[in-house]
Amino acid sequence: MNRRQEERRAYYTRYKQDVKTRGRSFFPVAMFHDTVMSLLVVCVIVALAVIWKYSTPHEDPSSSGWLGKLYDEKADPGTTNFVPRPDWYFYFLFYLLRIFKWPESVILGTVLIPTILIVLLIALPFIDVGRERRPLRRPVAMTAAILVVISMGTLTYKGATAKEPLAAENLVLVPQWAQKQGFADNPVAVDGAKIFAQVGCMNCHTYEGAGTSNLGAPDLSSIGKTSNRGVAGFADYVSNPSKFGNNVMPQFQDLGADNLRKLGTFLQSSGNCNPKSSNCPAAGGQ
Repeated sequence: MNRRQEERRAYYTRYKQDVKTRGRSFFPVAMFHDTVMSLLVVCVIVALAVIWKYSTPHEDPSSSGWLGKLYDEKADPGTTNFVPRPDWYFYFLFYLLRIFKWPESVILGTVLIPTILIVLLIALPFIDVGRERRPLRRPVAMTAAILVVISMGTLTYKGATAKEPLAAENLVLVPQWAQKQGFADNPVAVDGAKIFAQVGCMNCHTYEGAGTSNLGAPDLSSIGKTSNRGVAGFADYVSNPSKFGNNVMPQFQDLGADNLRKLGTFLQSSGNCNPKSSNCPAAGGQ
């Protein structure tokens, strides 16, 4: 038996003796304390819920009470200006997606690095078996902990303050697209371009040099010429891409049939129009 094993056994013996002479049993002492604390937390939650409910004027539930509104306007599944954001505790991972780009290194940033850190965190109690707990006597552990806290804090802050392409900024480009692609006289295609600029398509696709290429999404500047699905075909594809074998692109069926038709008209017009001719599809045509 080496010296380290002897020290650990001696420490364990002293620990058990201290528990026996000065410690308190789990039942009923610790269990009673846990029960009381749990009950207190539940009472606080119930009290906050009651205050939130009854501090709001009953004649106008949408007005704000002491703890906020009971509810706001109903969610609109066909909205074109909502920018999805993760919960705050995923901001660090959200920002990693901006650092590690698809497809070269996204797996490294979103899967391998978090997995390695989690495995190290689980293994830490088995690796660090020393009895020393004074921070100044543990330079490696303290340095690692400080670096992790700083890294997580920085990534969380950067993710929280990261700016998405604003719909207003994208909408400014629509007239330029219409002139260059030749669908300025097609109001349905113009409306579809506005929808394209607002619903988040440009977070993954590029169009006439604008937008961001993510997850292998193609440039759509000439999609109408290269795919030639037709208005109805594009609308059906965007509604549910998984039917066509695309399990990466999200579904946009909640935009509604009218918005999907406009979006399909815009996509079919892209690459098919010559500004000097009138070969753009008719408004709403197939």
